[in-house]
Amino acid sequence: MTEAATIHPSAVVEPGAEIGPGCEIGPFCHIGPMVKLGPNCVLKSHVVVTGDTEIGEETTIFSFAVIGEVPQDLKFRGEKTRLVVGKRNRIREHVTMNCGTEGGGGTTRVGDDGLFMAGCHVAHDAQVGDRVILVNNAALAGHCVLEDDVIVGGLSGVHQWVRIGRGAIIGAVTMVTNDVIPFGLVQAPRGKLDGLNLVGLKRRGVARSDITALRAAFQMLAQGEGAFADRARRLRDETQSDYVREITDFVLAESDRHFLTPG
Repeated sequence: MTEAATIHPSAVVEPGAEIGPGCEIGPFCHIGPMVKLGPNCVLKSHVVVTGDTEIGEETTIFSFAVIGEVPQDLKFRGEKTRLVVGKRNRIREHVTMNCGTEGGGGTTRVGDDGLFMAGCHVAHDAQVGDRVILVNNAALAGHCVLEDDVIVGGLSGVHQWVRIGRGAIIGAVTMVTNDVIPFGLVQAPRGKLDGLNLVGLKRRGVARSDITALRAAFQMLAQGEGAFADRARRLRDETQSDYVREITDFVLAESDRHFLTPG
């Protein structure tokens, strides 16, 4: 423990925990013995951080969040697993993030600069990229992969093993049961690939020529001849756009789920 940290007298910090300089731990927090908090983390009141959990610097965790608890998986038998959370995340009230399982690689991982709004859940073995936003009460099941810059709308659920590509956006109250291509827009109760996240692309300053290429690629994936994977292969061979190639590489990579395809 570092003297530079500020720890409220009512907080419980178990022996063995590593608290970085500049951390602020509020009233009635409970920090487990294998926890590592990076510099300048802030834990509001009544936060639980437990398990073999590492929290990156300048992350703020709000009241009643439970970070690093054991998985909600009946196959879990108490094996040693981890949760690694990156830097500068904002983890709001009642968020839960679980450690991994032996069958899923052992580590749940969250990137940098994410926003996890109230009531969100990140399940065991999920792999979450940078700048991801989970809106209130969104839930990721086990083994999900969310690449950078993904947004998942409020009250939405992502099925286990699903991959969501970079820059995709999931609308509110949506159940996502299959993989989502990079930059995709998914909405409707059972998750329909309804277009591209054009607003997100424009906000990130993607060139007009690349957006035009992405729109043409989406139309080819939607209406071209052959199976979805065959269209992706032809598109990969023909395109000059790195953004389009990112979609085709995602589609042609190994996956445990089918894809949401354009309607």
